Parts: sequence; structure tokens; C-alpha cells
Amino acid sequence: MAFLKYTLSFLILLVVSDCSWAEEKQLSVSELLWRANKDVVRTEKEPFVVDDIAYDNENERNADPCTSEDCMWSKSADGNVYVPYVIARHYSPREHAIIKRGLESFSSVSCIRFVERDAQIDYLSIQSDNGCWSYVGRRGNAQTVSLDRSGCLYHNTVQHELLHALGFNHEQCRSDRDQYIRVLWENIMPGWEYNFDKINTLNQNTPYDYTSIMQYHRYAFSGNGKPTMQPIPNANVDFGTSTEMSKNDILRLNRLYKCW
Repeated sequence: MAFLKYTLSFLILLVVSDCSWAEEKQLSVSELLWRANKDVVRTEKEPFVVDDIAYDNENERNADPCTSEDCMWSKSADGNVYVPYVIARHYSPREHAIIKRGLESFSSVSCIRFVERDAQIDYLSIQSDNGCWSYVGRRGNAQTVSLDRSGCLYHNTVQHELLHALGFNHEQCRSDRDQYIRVLWENIMPGWEYNFDKINTLNQNTPYDYTSIMQYHRYAFSGNGKPTMQPIPNANVDFGTSTEMSKNDILRLNRLYKCW
């Protein structure tokens, strides 16, 4: 009887856990990143991180590395771009599989090939640090991509952080942002306004993309429950709900790395 009671309790817990995971899986990437990063306390060993983008220091935040210096991964003679990586051993088999699926998703839509590191000097070190974050573009030597086991292991968050590592910034920070998004500064949590700083981005002759996996949602960083962004001229356009790379994300990736 006690065994049956224990078994039923375990099954109920398992079903609740699976339902909770399924619910989180349906959230947009920006909502998942917000949940994973909002209460993070960083250690001295971690880099300076703004939202989910890492920098070597606070001063560097004012410059986009990909426009001020060469931060792209190099192309091989066969036309592919090989990006070496190492996945930390502290991930479970299921977590490892989620990361691998995200890595492999790039090969079917671009010339990007994430490959397990052999002896390459520059590579991605994928590990579970505090929160979800990545540097923008190739930095040289080992560079961390943090996919925290608590909240970051979803297909869209993996794709999002890998796009940062390949050189892409958030959509709402595009240089032409003000033509498509009105930032409602009065609704942003005090001290978080920097997440809406515009950057001198290379837009690859592609339109502003409300469906980009790099676009944050309407209430991102809200301090009063009201929207922090409003699309223009149509305020009713849905945005920031993507669960995977959009067609324009893929187009930009291929244009930046001259895959075609």
C-alpha cells in the first residue's frame, strides 16, 4: 500500500513537471531569457553581462564589436564556416541533446557548421553559468556561451545565444529601430534603459523583423506592467513571440557569412 502511494505521488509529480516544462517550452525566447536572467547574481569570475550579452568590461558596452573589429568566424575553402565548440560535462544526456539540436539546426539553413573542438584555438565553451548569455561574435580563444541548466535549455534560447556568438545583436537595437518600434521609456524599469540602446548594426539589406528570434516582446523590462515597446505605424502588430529562427534571421545569417 505504501509502495502504491509512493508510486502514485511520483507519477503525479512527473506529470506536473512535464506540464510545467511544456508550458515553458511555448514561451517566446525573450520571455524565457527574462525568467532565467532576472534574478541572477553574478560572480567575480564571470564577465560583465548586460541582459544576455557579455562584454570584457563595462566600457566596451558602448561599441559594437562586430562593427569596430573583425568578429566573424572564418570561412573554409569548401565554403563552410566551421565553429568549434565544447559542451561541458555537467549537462545531463537530455540537456546535451537539446544543445546539440540547436547547434545542428544551423547546418540545414546556412553554411555554418558547429563542430566539436579538436585543437582549434578559437572555440565556444558551452557551459551552465549564471543565466543565459553570450559574447557577440568571435572573441578569440575560448569564449563562454552560458546556457544555465535552470531556464536556458530550450531550442529557441540555444539558437538565440548562438546567433549572438555569430555576430548578431537584438532586433530592437537595430540602427533603424525608431522607424518600426517606439520605445516607451516611461514604462521601463529604472536602470534597465540600456537594453534599448541603438547600435550601428549591419542590417544586411533586410527589413525590420518583428518575428525575429532576436526581437524581445512587448513588455520586456517593464517596471509597471505596461508595454515598453510599440510597433509603428500599426500598434497592433504582434512581435517578440518567436520560438525559432525566422526567415529573415536565416537570410541575414547567410548574407553576413556569404553562404550563397
